[in-house]
Amino acid sequence: MNMNLFDFEAAFGTSQQLPPSDLPEIAFAGRSNVGKSSLLNCLLRRRNLARTSSVPGKTVTVNFYKGGEPVRLVDLPGYGYARRSAGEYARFADLMEGYFNSSRSIALVVQLLDIRHAPSKEDREMLDFLQEKQLPFAVALTKSDKLNKSEYAKRTAEMAVCLEGMGARALVPFSSLKGQGREELLRLMEDAIAG
Repeated sequence: MNMNLFDFEAAFGTSQQLPPSDLPEIAFAGRSNVGKSSLLNCLLRRRNLARTSSVPGKTVTVNFYKGGEPVRLVDLPGYGYARRSAGEYARFADLMEGYFNSSRSIALVVQLLDIRHAPSKEDREMLDFLQEKQLPFAVALTKSDKLNKSEYAKRTAEMAVCLEGMGARALVPFSSLKGQGREELLRLMEDAIAG
């Protein structure tokens, strides 16, 4: 898959704004500050295409990316950020539900989890939701470069046990800094598009 031609297409802040789905979509989901935008930038080999921030909750819209391939990449807003108003939570919930419940052609959801921490309550709810909706998904274990060799081996094994039976197509340790897991994720995406 040639990722070099992808570019930002559009951002939508409410479910009513979402356009109909006319191409297969690969969506990226996860908690605020888990590294969705960094992962996308790594996949696309573009430093700042998806805006990153050390402050949680930067992505507050559904962002679409399109390129020369017959697929759209979708950067979903991060969940679980505590400093949102009640109105912002309601808009976020409506936006996420609107995205997943609007008969979209979702080829794959890449669910991001921080390898350093056990899945949160919100992470588990998202994984349960993906299973319930029977959406194909893979798990990217982000920030793997933050662990030493023994911690990495231990956390990878613990995450595999924790996620056993959840229905993930793959568990991919990922580092946007080192590019670890990039090729494996690209293969999973290609397979998902091929059907």
